[in-house]
Amino acid sequence: MRVDLFDFDLPPDRIALRPARPRDAARMLLVEGGQLADRHVLDLPEILEPGDVLVFNDTRVIPAQLEGRRGEARVGATLHKREGLREWWAFVRNAKRVRDGDVIEFGEGVKASAVDRDEEGAVLLHFHGEEPVELLLERAGQMPLPPYIAGKRSTDDADRSDYQTMFAREAGAVAAPTAALHFTDRLIAALGERGVMQETLTLHVGAGTFLPVKAEDTSGHRMHSEWGRTDREPADRLNAARGAGGRLIAVGTTSLRLIESAADEVGSIRPFEGETAIFITPGYRFKAVDGLMTNFHLPKSTLFMLVSALMGLDVMKSAYAHAIEQGYRFYSYGDSSLLLPRRP
Repeated sequence: MRVDLFDFDLPPDRIALRPARPRDAARMLLVEGGQLADRHVLDLPEILEPGDVLVFNDTRVIPAQLEGRRGEARVGATLHKREGLREWWAFVRNAKRVRDGDVIEFGEGVKASAVDRDEEGAVLLHFHGEEPVELLLERAGQMPLPPYIAGKRSTDDADRSDYQTMFAREAGAVAAPTAALHFTDRLIAALGERGVMQETLTLHVGAGTFLPVKAEDTSGHRMHSEWGRTDREPADRLNAARGAGGRLIAVGTTSLRLIESAADEVGSIRPFEGETAIFITPGYRFKAVDGLMTNFHLPKSTLFMLVSALMGLDVMKSAYAHAIEQGYRFYSYGDSSLLLPRRP
C-alpha cells in the first residue's frame, strides 16, 4: 500500500510532553467497530467483560541515551539492540566522525569502542571494562525519550519513573511500551474485581520503533527486529481464556506484535523466544488478538499502519480526526485509545 495513505495533519500542540497525573486520569477514545466514544482510562472496568485478558509487556527501559566525545567531536549514541554481553548496536549522531576502532568517552568512566557498522549506518559499540553494561548505563546514560519529546525539552529526573510502566521487570528496552503507562494499582484492583485477568510477556522495544518509513510503498519498508519471549504457562492460560470466550486485549502494539508472532495459523499461542520483525499492515489476518489498547501514533508510522490493519484505515482516520478535534494528547506521554473490532 502507498505510505501516503497513512498521513494526517497533527497540530504540534497536541504532542504531550508530560504524562497525565495521576496516570490513570488520562482520556481514552473507545473505538468499537466504527463507533466512537469519549471515555477515560479509569472506565476500563465497566467497558471490559469478565473473562477478558489484558496482556502487558514487562520490559524495562534502560538509560540507553548517551552523550560523549571522540577526540574533539561530540557524539551522541542511542542504543537500540543488544548483540552480546558487552556489545550494543547504536544509532549514532555524527556517525561520520566515528571510524572502526575509535574510542568514545561517555563520561563517568564509561568508554566504548566502535567495532562494526551495518548497511544502514548503525554502529556496533563494545563497552570497556568488566562491570555489567547495565551499571555503566545507569551511571552515564539518560532515559531515551522519543525524538518528538526530546526535541522540545531536556530529559530530567522525573522521566526515570514517568517513562517506566508499573509492570517493568525485564531490563532491555530502549523505548517504553507506553500504553501501559496509564495503569496504576487502583485500576488493576478494579479490573480484578470486575473479573478481568492479566498476563505479561516480554518484548524489548528497540529505537527502530521511532524510525520514519522512508519507502513510498509499505512493501519497501524493512522492520528492525526485536527480541521477545512468552513462556508456556502464560501461553496456555491465554489459550484457555480465549477458548472460554474471553477476549485477548493487547496493552500496546509491542504486546500485540509478540502475541501474533507466537500464534500459529489456527490462533493458538505457542511458547516463543527469539527475534521478531513482524510488520502488520491492512490486509493482515489477526490470529489471536481481539483488541488493542494503545496511545495515538505518528502519521505514516508503522504503528498507525498496525492500528489501521486492526480497525480499518477509514475508521482510524475518522478516529484520529475526532481525537485531534477534541483535544486528545498524542504520542508516548499522551492519552489512550481502546480499539475493539467487530466480533465475527
